[in-house]
Amino acid sequence: MTDTLRAGLWMIGAIVSFTAMAIAGRAVSLELDTFEIMMFRSFTGIVIVLVVAYAAGTLGQVNRQQFGLHVVRNVAHFTGQNLWFFALPLIPLTQLFALEFTSPIWVILLAPIMLGERLTRIGVISALIGFMGVMIVTQPFETGISTGTIAAACAAIAFAFTAIFTRRLTRTQSITCILFWLTVLQAIFGIICAGYDGDIALPSLSALPWIILIGFAGLIAHFCLTTALSLAPANIVMPIDFIRLPVIAIVAAYVYNEILDPWVFIGAAVIFAANYLNITYGQRAKA
Repeated sequence: MTDTLRAGLWMIGAIVSFTAMAIAGRAVSLELDTFEIMMFRSFTGIVIVLVVAYAAGTLGQVNRQQFGLHVVRNVAHFTGQNLWFFALPLIPLTQLFALEFTSPIWVILLAPIMLGERLTRIGVISALIGFMGVMIVTQPFETGISTGTIAAACAAIAFAFTAIFTRRLTRTQSITCILFWLTVLQAIFGIICAGYDGDIALPSLSALPWIILIGFAGLIAHFCLTTALSLAPANIVMPIDFIRLPVIAIVAAYVYNEILDPWVFIGAAVIFAANYLNITYGQRAKA
């Protein structure tokens, strides 16, 4: 089996996991607020990380080096994930996923500031094309900009910051260490934000399996995506990742009776073209 084929199989796992997390998130959104969802999700994540790290013998890799950067990274991720869960019941799933795919465009614009990387002409062109895609997806002049679309767009920006800080952490920190502080810090953030009003709702027995599924799906999705990128170039993996959009569209149509809006797919295709242009050109430049 070739590395490309193995990467494709890992991406199937990522797509299934991201889709499962969206379904589970909607299932508990009426019972728990976003902070509570993140808190209970992180509790599940802590157990998973500790068990897997212990079995793999990598618990010793956990350290407090770069702790400040871990905190900053997880503030960005916690913000983005809460905005994502907030937007989840408010806008169609296809629109939410399409806007999430703009995150790499924001990385292009933010990396020169945060990482000192050079902003190339192709990067600027890709960002402009991506912005056009966002306009097509949201159709602000036709339908107006809703709270859900603003939250989803801001989530993409927060995820871009997360990616940038993660890139800096991977220079010195192991995956086990990064995932450990991810789950622990976000559990702490979740407790603080969910409990600021002195009222933390506990999940019902019917919601508990969905909470556990969110915890498993979130970690598995990112593990699968990271593994796929380690096996094949981004210009091969990324097109597979965009299969998430038609998959979630089919799920939304059958499970939630959401209308398949062709403009969302057109806008998503434009966003994909922007990302693919930047990645392909960047890899050719390095060759």
